[in-house]
Amino acid sequence: MLEYTKGDLCLAYEVHGKGAPILLIAPGGLRSERGMWANSPIDPLALLSPHFQVISMDQRNAGASSGPIEADHSWQTYTQDQLDLMDYLGHERFAVVGMCIGGPYILNLIKTAPERVRASAVLQTIGRDDNRQAFLSMFDGWADDLHQGAPDTFPASALADQRRRMFENDLTFLCMTEQEVAQCRPPMMILDGADTYHPAAASQRLAELQPQAERLTQWKQPPDTEIAASRMLNFFQSHLG
Repeated sequence: MLEYTKGDLCLAYEVHGKGAPILLIAPGGLRSERGMWANSPIDPLALLSPHFQVISMDQRNAGASSGPIEADHSWQTYTQDQLDLMDYLGHERFAVVGMCIGGPYILNLIKTAPERVRASAVLQTIGRDDNRQAFLSMFDGWADDLHQGAPDTFPASALADQRRRMFENDLTFLCMTEQEVAQCRPPMMILDGADTYHPAAASQRLAELQPQAERLTQWKQPPDTEIAASRMLNFFQSHLG
């Protein structure tokens, strides 16, 4: 494990392989950390690192990463962390693979720095489908753990402000409007979700807003998993080769 530090922020990450850089943003909601990929039908680290340089990171205050919580923190805070890490590693342009909360993280990366994202794969993105309370409860569980562990470092008021900025909205993808999603231009691959946090409706809507995207609706069970893995590798070889 390696570490990138910036003031009170410490981001844990690993680098595997050589070649064009691909950033991995793990599932797990705000607990997004490298180990969560073990629960995915497709492990992009194992799939892609023989062909590319793969950077797998723990998000702020997840896994081995840590950092302050402030009242103005939002989706943009995590996006800046991701960009800062890639700057530190010397990667001006890179691709991204993200699962679960990785969907909004990828979209916000593209919105913030469209010239830097070469291509992306979005695996079962989170999104709205009559599940607002589920996301609020998820945030509250994460925030309670942080606050109880270090109440001075993670004040309840700052966590409440972060909750409001990130999850107390009705945006389909929580981080930006559908019009902004439609303006995303880098090549995209979409692998559908089908549960409360990753509703099929969100993947369908993303595909409608990104009609040029390559899409797989079935990918979690063999033989679909092997087919999906092959297509993901081909996708990145096509756009990064």
